Amino acid sequence: MIADKADAVVVPVRIEGAQRSHLSYLKNGEIKRSWFPKVTISILPPVKLPINQSLRGKARRNAAGAALQDVMIDAMVQNAMLDQTLFEGLGHAYRDRDTGKPIIEDALGTKLTYRKLILGAQVLSRKLEQGTAVGENVGVLLPNSAGVAVVFMALQTIGRVPAMLNFSAGPVNVLAAMKAAQVKTVLTSQAFIEKGKLDKLITAMAGQARVIYLEDVRAGIGLGDKIAGFRAGIAPRVAREANDPAVILFTSGSEGTPKGVVLSHRNILANAAQALARVDANANDKVFNVLPVFHSFGLTGGMMMPLLGGIPIFMYPSPLHYRIVPELIYQTGATILFGTDTFLTGYARSAHAYDFRTLRLVIAGAEAVKERTRQIYMERYGIRILEGYGVTETAPVLAMNTPMANRQGTVGRISPLMQYRLDPVPGIEEGGRLSVKGPNVMLGYLRAENPGVLEPLPEGWHDTGDIVTVDAQGFIAIKGRAKRFAKIAGEMVSLSAVETMASALWPQAMSVAVSIPDARKGERIVLLTTERNADRAAMQRQAKSVGASELAVPADIRVVDKVPLLGTGKTDYVGATALAKELAAAPAVQAEPAAEEGGPEQLEQHVA
Repeated sequence: MIADKADAVVVPVRIEGAQRSHLSYLKNGEIKRSWFPKVTISILPPVKLPINQSLRGKARRNAAGAALQDVMIDAMVQNAMLDQTLFEGLGHAYRDRDTGKPIIEDALGTKLTYRKLILGAQVLSRKLEQGTAVGENVGVLLPNSAGVAVVFMALQTIGRVPAMLNFSAGPVNVLAAMKAAQVKTVLTSQAFIEKGKLDKLITAMAGQARVIYLEDVRAGIGLGDKIAGFRAGIAPRVAREANDPAVILFTSGSEGTPKGVVLSHRNILANAAQALARVDANANDKVFNVLPVFHSFGLTGGMMMPLLGGIPIFMYPSPLHYRIVPELIYQTGATILFGTDTFLTGYARSAHAYDFRTLRLVIAGAEAVKERTRQIYMERYGIRILEGYGVTETAPVLAMNTPMANRQGTVGRISPLMQYRLDPVPGIEEGGRLSVKGPNVMLGYLRAENPGVLEPLPEGWHDTGDIVTVDAQGFIAIKGRAKRFAKIAGEMVSLSAVETMASALWPQAMSVAVSIPDARKGERIVLLTTERNADRAAMQRQAKSVGASELAVPADIRVVDKVPLLGTGKTDYVGATALAKELAAAPAVQAEPAAEEGGPEQLEQHVA
C-alpha cells in the first residue's frame, strides 16, 4: 500500500544462496547447508504495481498485495538459471540441494541419491552413444521407475533427444509418433515388455527402428565404463545450448493423430521454475509420481521439477492400481501427489482415511475436477484439491491454483512471465480462444505427414484451442475445447457443459458427450454414460434447473460398460465419437421427453 499510495516504483531484489547458510531459518533437512555459501544479489528493473485505479478499500489492498506477490514471483523466475541444459541443471541441483537423502525411489526398491543418479547416467551414456548421433531423436519406451530417470539423463549428457513413446497408445499411434520424430533407435526393457504384454507393439516397432534392451546394455558395462563415468563428473559430455531440443513428447491423440511436441532445455527449466515459484516445497517433502513420463505432467511435474528443486520422488509405474497406490502413499509418507480426476476418484474409492495422512498438496490436471471428487477429498481426507491447467506445448503447466491463490471453478492464474490473449470465436459470447506466449512454450511441432521437419510457432504464440474466460483477478475458467462445441441449428453448444450436467446428475458415473453429423441440424449430441438409469427426461430437468438451453440436452443417450479412455486418464474423444456413430443406428435410451417438459421446442429436439 505504501508503493500504491506514494505512486512509487518497486525495485525487485533477489538474494540467492543465503538460505543455505547454517544461520538460515530453514529447518534441518530442508536444504543443503554450507558454511560459506555463494550469495548472489540480483537487482531487477523497477516496476509499477498494476492496480485498477477505480478500486477502493479492501479490494484495493487485496489487489496491491496480489500485484506485489506477482512481482516477487516473476523476479524468482527471471533469476532462475534458465541458460543451461537439463544435465547442467541436475549438476547445479546436486551442488546446492543435495541433502544426502535418496532423490529417487521406485516400487522395485531402487534408491538413488543425486550422486548415484549422475554417475549412473554418465556410465550408461557411454553405451547409448554407440550407433546414435548428437541431436538424434532416440525413442524411450519405459515405465515410471528410477531407471527411466537414469536413461533420460544419460541421453541428455551425450546430447541425444529422448522421444518419450506412449506405450498405451497402441501400435498405430506409436508408429505415427516414431515416424514424425524420425526415431531409428528405441530403448526399452525386456522385463517391462513381458509384464506389460507389449509383444505386438515391439514387433510393429522392430520393422521401423532398432530396439535395444537395457538388460543387454547393462550386462556389457565393465569396470572401464564405470571408471570413465566417475571421471566425467557432473558436467555433460556433449555441449548443448539452452534453446536446443531437450525432449520430444507427443500429444495425447484424444482428438486425432499424435503430434510431436519439441521442448527445449529452457522450456522445461522455465516451467519447473514457474511451478517452484508458486508451490512451497523442499527436501522434507516427497512427490509421489504415478503419472507416466511420456505425459508432460508426469515428466516435468513428477520428475524434472522435483529433481531440479531437490525434492525426493517416489516413482510408481501405473496410476491404475487403485488399491496399491493409497497403500504406498501411506508407506512412503508422500506429501505431494499429482493426478487426474479419474485417478484421484479411483484412489478415493479404495483408500483408508489414514492412507493420505501425510499429503499436504494434491494437484490435479489433464481434465476437469468434478465437484464430487473435491467433496470426497475434503470430507474424508481433509485435503483441498488444487486444480491446474496445462498443455504439452507449454511443458506443461500454464496456470495453477495455489494454497495462497485458489478459486474453485477455475484452473488458477497464469504462470509467471507468460502472456496471453483471447481471440473471439463466432457464436460464443463469453470468453475467447486462448493463445499463450512465454519461456515455457515449445519450439514447435513434428508431424507424421512431414517427418523430422520442425514447424515453429508463428511469432512464438501457441493456440491452445481452449475457450476460456479470465476474471478481474486473473483466474482462468475453461469453458471447453474449440473442437468440443457442437453447432446445432446455428447455435454453439459446449459439450463440456453437457458433461457437467451429466456429472451433476450421476456423480458416480463416467459420462462423455460427443457430436455426430445430423442431416437436418448439422450436428447432434450423443451422451455415452455408465449410468444404468440414465434418461433424457432427467437431463431435460437438469438443463432447466441450471438455466441451460434445450439444445444442450443430448438428442441421444447411450449406456455403455465403460467410456473410452487413454492411458493418461484422459477421455479418448476419437474412440468415443467412433463408438457413438456405431451405436447411433440403435434405438435411444428412453428418448421420450417427460410430459411436463413437452412443447414445440422439446418435440422438435426429440424428433431430431
